[in-house]
Amino acid sequence: MKAAQIAKYSKSIAAEVNDIPIPEINDNEVLVKVKVAAVNPLEMLIITGSVKLIQDYEFPLTLGNELTGVIEKTGKKVKGFKVGDAIYLRLPLAKIGAFAEYAAIDVDAIGHLPGNLDFVTGAAAPLTGLTAYQGLHEELEAEAGETIFIPGGSGSFGQMAIPIAKAMGLKVIVSGNSQARERTIEIGADQYIDYTTENYWELLSDIDYVIDALGPDEFDHELSILKQGGRLLSLRTGPNKRFAVDHKILGWKQKLFAVAGAKYDNKARKKGVQYRFIFVRSDGAQLEKLKKIIEDNRIVPAVDPTEFRIEDINKALNLVAQGHTKGKVVIRF
Repeated sequence: MKAAQIAKYSKSIAAEVNDIPIPEINDNEVLVKVKVAAVNPLEMLIITGSVKLIQDYEFPLTLGNELTGVIEKTGKKVKGFKVGDAIYLRLPLAKIGAFAEYAAIDVDAIGHLPGNLDFVTGAAAPLTGLTAYQGLHEELEAEAGETIFIPGGSGSFGQMAIPIAKAMGLKVIVSGNSQARERTIEIGADQYIDYTTENYWELLSDIDYVIDALGPDEFDHELSILKQGGRLLSLRTGPNKRFAVDHKILGWKQKLFAVAGAKYDNKARKKGVQYRFIFVRSDGAQLEKLKKIIEDNRIVPAVDPTEFRIEDINKALNLVAQGHTKGKVVIRF
């Protein structure tokens, strides 16, 4: 089978398409014929070795974290799934490999493809969906009646996070551009701030939770609107000591994360709030819950119109690296 691989960590964003054997499965795995794989910024972090303190890989490494496909074979202990089922998933970080014609995947990582999505749009759903679900339920432990603000929440992450937050009983405030106002209100946002004409930090205060999708440049503004005891969860700013402890990262690596995140932890402590960082994990049970949310809210993730095949992997990687996409970039098999 064809697979896009790297032979080592490199500053060069590139992969090589190789012919490798179709993987064998164990009793708890399924063999999936990959239909579509999504290309994410996470790929760049893996290629350059930026996440090797969290997960270090052996080489050659087949890339790819997110896919849709059809089950071709099941292990002896697999329950709840059968040959022919359409599935979607975020692969376990320790065993990635979506950029291949087949993948052997632990059954605990997979979910049935939502009925309103096809293989293309479905490939754009797992990573953002799980990030939103785990962020709201586990990291923020958000409670009904409280208020969450998502700066830059008019994109693909907000598309998932807003309906989940509303289902939890939260008041949701989002910022974005004027073009996204209507569709963001339609999926449940209670208040929309147009960042081109308004500064959210001049309008908001006493917010319970903030989910940061913009990065460190917005950190101080986001902190300023939180109430005492509030929580700031970042998808982009960077890990800290809490992240290391929660992920059972020990020894010198934990100390390194503590040093790297000290600036943000200190600022949060002075403000009387908590700072957290999320690195999403695979979870099939949560994907089944997301399936219902996606179907009930008729969520269809945006996909970049450029069509790529496995032979075009480097064009796809570079498009994502440049950041000028019109939705999730996908590889079609």
